[in-house]
Parts: sequence; structure tokens; C-alpha cells
Amino acid sequence: MGFLDKLKGRGLPVDQLKSRVAQFKSKDFAEASMAACALIAAADGRVDPAERQKTAAFIGSHDVLAAFDAAQLRESFDRYCGKLTTDHDFGRIEALQAVGKLRAKPDQARAVVQVGVLVGGADGDFDADERRAVRDLCTALGLDPVEFGV
Repeated sequence: MGFLDKLKGRGLPVDQLKSRVAQFKSKDFAEASMAACALIAAADGRVDPAERQKTAAFIGSHDVLAAFDAAQLRESFDRYCGKLTTDHDFGRIEALQAVGKLRAKPDQARAVVQVGVLVGGADGDFDADERRAVRDLCTALGLDPVEFGV
């Protein structure tokens, strides 16, 4: 069994995640989700333009995020990627702060991590840098990374 299969076994099925995300339709949740996606895209310390484009396309087309306006998600994702590209350390801090706003909302926090895992594994390769980024998300949210298999 591959790492992604193990992650899927620990998380919610995509249909259940989709309905959970839809119930959290708020600006803070959308921002935290896009910050998490940007952190995953920049997990190796840089945002590769091709990976950025693939991630943005995935975000705009995946059913899990269908409750949100795709253009607004893309704008938010691009903004966080831009900050991570301009100054990785400060961009990372800002993205983690956006994620951390959901710390007091454990259901939303878990869903943000699950969205990050879903995006990170979209290319079929959830590498060590991406797993580390998920652990960072968990730390910012006060969640145990073991819950997500990382």
C-alpha cells in the first residue's frame, strides 16, 4: 500500500470531505485552505511555476472546493504563492497565520489539513517536503500529525 493510499484510509472519503467543506463556507476557511495549498506547493522552498499552475487548476476544478468561487480561490492561492516567492520566510509566517485562525475550530482545522493532503497528493507523489508542510499545518492548528499519517 502506497503512502497516498494510507493517507486516504486515515482521512474522509472525498464525498464526505466535499460536504464538510461546503458547510464551512466562510472567508477564513477559504483563506486557510488556499494558504495551506500554497504552503504545500512551496514545500521544497520554492514555488515552481508548473506546479503552481497545476495546483491552481486542481483547486479550480476539484469537487471538494466547488462550494467556493473558483476565481476567488485562485486569487487567494496566487497571493500566498507570490508572498512565498518574494520572501519565503515571511510568506510562510503569513500563510501559517491564516491557517492558525481556525485553531479554535477543530472540524474546520481538520478539513483544511485534509484539503492540503488532497492537493499535495494530486500529482501522485506526496514527498517528504510536502509531508513536512502538512506537519507544519497541524502544528499551527494544534492537531496531531499522526492523525493524518505524517
